[in-house]
Amino acid sequence: MDKIVIDGGVALEGEVSISGAKNAALPIMAATLLAPGMHRLHNVPSLADIRTMKRVLGLMGVTFEEPGAEKGGHTGPPLQGAPLPDEALAVDTSNLTGWMAPYEVVKTMRAAVLVLGPLLARARQASVSLPGGCAIGARPINIHLKGLEAMGVKITLNQGYVEAKARELKGTEIILDFPTVTGTENLLMAATLAKGTTRIVNAAQEPEVGDLAQFLVALGAEIEGIGTDVLTIHGVETLVPAPYTVMSDRIEAGTYLAAAAITKGKVAVTNAPVAHLTAVLEKLHEAGVRCTIAGDCIEVQPGGGLTGVDAKTLPYPGFPTDMQAQFMALMSVAKGASVITETIFEDRFIHVGELKRLGADITISGNQAVVRGRRHLSGAPVMATDLRASASLIIAGLAAQGTTEVHRVYHLDRGYAKLVEKLSALGARIKRVPA
Repeated sequence: MDKIVIDGGVALEGEVSISGAKNAALPIMAATLLAPGMHRLHNVPSLADIRTMKRVLGLMGVTFEEPGAEKGGHTGPPLQGAPLPDEALAVDTSNLTGWMAPYEVVKTMRAAVLVLGPLLARARQASVSLPGGCAIGARPINIHLKGLEAMGVKITLNQGYVEAKARELKGTEIILDFPTVTGTENLLMAATLAKGTTRIVNAAQEPEVGDLAQFLVALGAEIEGIGTDVLTIHGVETLVPAPYTVMSDRIEAGTYLAAAAITKGKVAVTNAPVAHLTAVLEKLHEAGVRCTIAGDCIEVQPGGGLTGVDAKTLPYPGFPTDMQAQFMALMSVAKGASVITETIFEDRFIHVGELKRLGADITISGNQAVVRGRRHLSGAPVMATDLRASASLIIAGLAAQGTTEVHRVYHLDRGYAKLVEKLSALGARIKRVPA
């Protein structure tokens, strides 16, 4: 168990490049099951969740090749082709030898449930443990299962496993009770090889869903309405592997923007998915953060003070729940008060207690947190409770006076590639040490 130690009070300065989006890469990796053969994916981030998805797929006979294969990174027989560049991953789905995702692996990452849809489409059966991941609410998968049943899948729950079988998948209209991201993705993948046409109404519009859809189109899927709340999928007989570059991570980009702003630094965030950051950039602007945009680069510039502003999390294109904790850390040193309303996950204020240990003035009432900005935060030992909570504590620690120790940082390994290295390159006094 490692911890991250931060000596705060340093204004960040320099340039940081954003990695591929975890929440796009994971469903795309699952989707490779739909098309037997070798897939070449680019801009795949080096994260614990990516390694977990590889373990899940490996149990089904999938093999991989990536940079460093000659040093032991290769997990299967040799794959033919040119050497892979950094953050590239070759996925060979030629031989499907299983269709079970066990509890031992799935318990660490909720996204593992994404193999359910493609397994049903290709093998007509799947046995997947109910998902785990961050403790930020119940997040049931009943919407996934209801949609799959409408497509002709017989589903039973057996000792914590979803047992699913289908003679064939049939296109139908599915109206989602809530625009669930993983639910939309599971149903979208299953529908690509279903017989007939499927309409998913009230579909999630998150960019990562759109990136998955674009990958499926590259494989030969016929999908209309990408980026909207109604997806129409015309089932095809087969899909064929194709190279694809994963989109950049909008949450990682937002996290570094907040880190630059809270330290009054000057940071250029490059390879940023600017078009997908509108809600975050609007809130930062409203709070007094000075940003300039040129192509895929967003530069945060020092000057002016932070002002408390209200924020409410909403499904995309609204303010993302995955940026709520980081924005709260920023508001903890802003002038005045702000009200942050969480509408997506019921247990996503767990980080508040830890921010208060650093001196933040935050009061919770139901799904709202009232943040009264203070001039300074003070370093203290804190404990991370989930992925984005971890990021909020890092951001707060960068601005705090004195030393902050962030414990249980394995959460960060799930969603931020080379975080300590990237922040160190920006001048932060930060290191990772054994706890």
